[in-house]
Amino acid sequence: MLKKVFSEVRKNRECYLMLAPFMILFVMFTVVPVLMSLPIGFTDFNMVQPPEFIGLSNYTALFLSDKVFIKSIRVTVIFAFFTGPVSFVLCFMLAWLINEMPSKLRTLFTLIFYIPSMANVYSVWKIIFSGDINGYINSFLINIGIITSPIQWLTDGNYVLGTAIVVQLWLSLGAGFLALRAGFQNIDRSMYEAGAVEGISNKWQELIYIVIPSMKPHLMFASVMQIVSSFTAGTVIQNIVGFPSTDYKAHTIMTHAYDYGWVRYEMGYASAICMILFIVMYAVNRVISRVLGKYTD
Repeated sequence: MLKKVFSEVRKNRECYLMLAPFMILFVMFTVVPVLMSLPIGFTDFNMVQPPEFIGLSNYTALFLSDKVFIKSIRVTVIFAFFTGPVSFVLCFMLAWLINEMPSKLRTLFTLIFYIPSMANVYSVWKIIFSGDINGYINSFLINIGIITSPIQWLTDGNYVLGTAIVVQLWLSLGAGFLALRAGFQNIDRSMYEAGAVEGISNKWQELIYIVIPSMKPHLMFASVMQIVSSFTAGTVIQNIVGFPSTDYKAHTIMTHAYDYGWVRYEMGYASAICMILFIVMYAVNRVISRVLGKYTD
C-alpha cells in the first residue's frame, strides 16, 4: 500500500510540489491546532502555567453550569439555519442566473457578488444599520411611514441577531459561490443537446435533470464551505453588533470560545468549546452529504 502511494507521489511530484506550500501551512495552522484541542480540553490551561489534567470538568461545566453557553447553542442553531441553507441556495441560484448571461456580463456580475467576501465592509453596514435618524434603513423606513422613531439595530436585543444574519448572508458569497460558478462552466454542452432529444424543454427541467446531477462535487464543496462559515461566524458578529452583544442575543458558540480563549485565556475551557463545535459541524456535514448524495446520484 505504502509502495503504491510513494509511486503515485513520484509520478506526480510536480503537482505535489505545487501543493506543498499550502499543505504545510494547512497542517501547521489547522490540522495541528484541531488535534491539540482534544487533549487540552481535558486540562486547566491558562497559557502561563503548565496544563493541569482535570478530566471531564470543562465539559460538565459547559452543560451544567454555563448558562451563556446554553444560550449560545440556541443562537448558533438559529444563525446557522438561516445563513447555511439560505446562503447555499442563494449561491446556487445566483451562479445559475449568472451562467445564463453573456460572457462579459458573467465576469462582471461574478466579480460584483464575490468582492464582498474579500473586502472589509463592516463600516458600510454600520452606516446602513446606524441607530440614528440618518442611518439608511431607519431613514428609509421613516420616510415611507413604517416607523416613527429610529430603531437601534446594532444594540437592541430584539434586532442584533437578525442584523448579523443579514450581513452574514451578504458576505457568504465566497469560495462556495465560485465553486458553483465553476461547476456550471464545466458541464458538458453535449448533455444539454442529449437532454433536448430526450424531451427536456425548459430551463427548470435542465436544472433538475442535467445541472444538479452533474455538479455533485461542486455542490458538496459549496455545502461544506457554507456549513463552516455558518457555524464559525464570529468576526461578523463582533464587528457588527459588538462583543459581547446585548444580553448575549447574538452570542454564538464561536464567540463564546473567543471569550474564554483570547479574553480570559482559559485555553482548556475554550478548547472544550471548540471540540464540541467541531463535532456538531462534522455531524451536520455528514447529514448534508447524505442528503446531497441522495439527490445527485
